[in-house]
Amino acid sequence: MVKADVVRRVRLETGISQGEAEDLTNELLEIMCQTLESGDNLMVTNFGLFELKDKVARPGRDPKSKVEHRIDARRVISFHPAKTWREELN
Repeated sequence: MVKADVVRRVRLETGISQGEAEDLTNELLEIMCQTLESGDNLMVTNFGLFELKDKVARPGRDPKSKVEHRIDARRVISFHPAKTWREELN
């Protein structure tokens, strides 16, 4: 499923126009991005937790050439599904 499919589903489920559904979807995604960029976690009840984690720099190795290099520190987003949702999927 891609963003266009989400917009179409929002439009069909709510009965709003295509433009309004696209605006609503974009606004929701923007709020989610801003929340995570600010360093806060995002908990959606009965869905899951989006969490921003800091990864430290570490040594790495190219598996083909065996050349060692440094993997820089970075921030990653992790998702932990809610227990009720996990149980539904399994």
